[in-house]
Amino acid sequence: MFHFELQAVCPETGARAGILHTAHGDVETPVFMPVGTQAAVKGVLPRDLDAQIILANTYHLYLRPGHETVRRLGGLHGFMNWPRAILTDSGGFQVFSLNSLRKITEDGVLFHSHLNGDPHLFTPESTIDVQMALGSDVMMVLDECIPHPCDYDATRHSTQRTVRWAQRAMAHFAQDDDGMRAVFPIAQGGMHADLRRACAEQLVELDARGYAIGGLSVGEPRPLSLEMTEITTPLLPVDRPRYVMGVGMPEELPEYVARGVDMMDCVLPSRNARNGCLFTSAGKISIKQTQYKEDARPVDEKCGCYTCQNFSRAYLRHLFQAGEMTFSTLATLHNLRRYLDIMREIRQSILIGKYPEYLRACRAGQ
Repeated sequence: MFHFELQAVCPETGARAGILHTAHGDVETPVFMPVGTQAAVKGVLPRDLDAQIILANTYHLYLRPGHETVRRLGGLHGFMNWPRAILTDSGGFQVFSLNSLRKITEDGVLFHSHLNGDPHLFTPESTIDVQMALGSDVMMVLDECIPHPCDYDATRHSTQRTVRWAQRAMAHFAQDDDGMRAVFPIAQGGMHADLRRACAEQLVELDARGYAIGGLSVGEPRPLSLEMTEITTPLLPVDRPRYVMGVGMPEELPEYVARGVDMMDCVLPSRNARNGCLFTSAGKISIKQTQYKEDARPVDEKCGCYTCQNFSRAYLRHLFQAGEMTFSTLATLHNLRRYLDIMREIRQSILIGKYPEYLRACRAGQ
C-alpha cells in the first residue's frame, strides 16, 4: 500500500527525512527525481540510473506512443523496463505552455498537438485515466499553471479553477482507488501569499496521500519561489509527502528541504549536461573552455560516478567539441550523480541531527 513514513524532522529548520513506500519499492526522502519526459532520461540507460524514482510526462506520452499502447505493453514499468517507482505529471504545464494552441474552459483544456496539430481535450478526469493507463505510482491532478507575472484577479480565478479541477480529479480517482498509488493535488496561487494559503487549505480537505506545490520556476526570482514554498508547506499535512515541482539548481536543493520539502524534480542536471555545463562539489564548470583542453583531472575528484572514475576533463571536452553523443551520456551520468549525492548528504544530515550545520556550510560555500 502507498504510504509515507516520516523518520526525522530538524527542530530548527523543519527539514524532513522519510520513506515513501510504493508498489515498486521504497523511496528515501528528501529525494530528487530525474526527468524522463518520453519514458527515458535522455542519454542514460535505465540500467545506469542510480535513482529510486523518476518522472515521466503525461502530455508527451499521451500524444506518442499513446497511453493505451503503453498500457498494452505493461504500463511504463514494463514498457521502459524500469522496476522502481515512477511519478507522472498531468501534462498541464506542457499544455499551458502551448499558448495560442490551447483554450481553457471550466471543463478542461482544449489544445492542439505540437506534433501534427490534431485537437485534444484534457479534463481533470481524463488526465487521471491516462496516468492510470501509464501505471505510475504517483499521479498529478490537472492544474492551471499561470505565467509570471500575473495580476491578482487572473491568478485568483485560475487558482479557484485549479481547486475545482482537483476536487473532480480526486473524486474520479476514488472510483478505482486500490490504495496502491497516489494522486497529488497541486497548490497554486502565483506569487500572492493569500491565494497560496487559501488554495493549500482547500486542497488539504481532499485528504490526498501527498501534495505538490506548483507554479514555481516560471520566471520569478528565486527568493520569491522560496518565499511561496515557505508560506505553503506549513499548511500541508505533516504526515504526507510534499513535492515542489520543477526545481532547482544544486545550491537551491538544501534551501527547499529547509522549508519542509520532500520531493523535487528538474531538467537542469540532464539539460545542462548536454550543453556542456557540469556541476561539481566546487561549483559548476563549462567543459568547452580552452583551459580544460589538456586537463587530466576528472570532472570532480570527490565524485564516485562512472564518468569521474574513468575519464578526464580533457577527454570530455574533446567529445563535446567533436559533437559525440557519448559526451551527453557521460555528462548526464555525472550531473545526475551530483544531484543524488547532494540529496543523500541532506538526508543523512537530517537523520543524525546535523542539518543546520550542513545548511550553514552550503550557504557559506556559495
